[in-house]
Amino acid sequence: MTTQDLGAWIGRQETIHDNLDAGHTEKVALTLDEPAPGPGQELPLLWQWAYFIRGVPYAEIGGDGHPKRGGFLPPADDRNRMWAGGRLTFLQPLRVGSPAVKQSTILAINEKTGRTGKLLFVTVGHQYSQDGQLCIDEEQDIVYREPSPPRLQGSTQAPQAQWSETVEPSSIMLYRYSAVTFNGHRIHYDYPYVTQEEGYPGLVVHGPMLATLMCRSFRRANPDRTPVSLSYRGLRPLFSPRPFQSSGRIDQAGKAHLWIEQDDTLAHEAELEFK
Repeated sequence: MTTQDLGAWIGRQETIHDNLDAGHTEKVALTLDEPAPGPGQELPLLWQWAYFIRGVPYAEIGGDGHPKRGGFLPPADDRNRMWAGGRLTFLQPLRVGSPAVKQSTILAINEKTGRTGKLLFVTVGHQYSQDGQLCIDEEQDIVYREPSPPRLQGSTQAPQAQWSETVEPSSIMLYRYSAVTFNGHRIHYDYPYVTQEEGYPGLVVHGPMLATLMCRSFRRANPDRTPVSLSYRGLRPLFSPRPFQSSGRIDQAGKAHLWIEQDDTLAHEAELEFK
């Protein structure tokens, strides 16, 4: 199917409601090894990715563990799917235990050629609202790449950090994050599949979890500053159980550079604006 044919998916929408259950919030907190906010309290940055999930029956799951393609998201032949990055504006916090809604729209579909072959980029807009007010406005970039050896080594030197936390991504941590986000992608928990079918050397750490950890490190280092927007992207995958660092620095007023590093080179990075 050509990119032109896939244009029929642009503008497609879906709506998902969620009560932001406090019991589920506790499970997310345990996954990330931090205290759980209670009912009425603010949902931490990017925890919304563990909610607003529409599951499918086993019969509708593809070989990679994701839902079969051609529903809300477009088909992409036999390409491997990855979460590439995204942009978010934080207007006001979502709160635990109150009904909320996510409205999603396919915004763009583009094909590019990269180092590992052809890449199909799908941009999805998500708007999260609660009590009739827009809370988070998000654009998510999903990439479908042709089966090919993945890029494993970093090439960009990590800058000097003003704060840094070491994270050890155990297989249990990856399993828990897959569970709380209802993410069936087998690269995160199925060692034979990820090594034999997709060519990775080990279980892949979730891109959304890395973005969440970067925001957490910023909030811990700067508790008096309020994030207003975030732009992030993945540069290369990380694998369990090798430790990595979630780091960052503030180079100018109102802007922070965040990154995930391993062996002194960048793996993921983000720009966060705050007030």
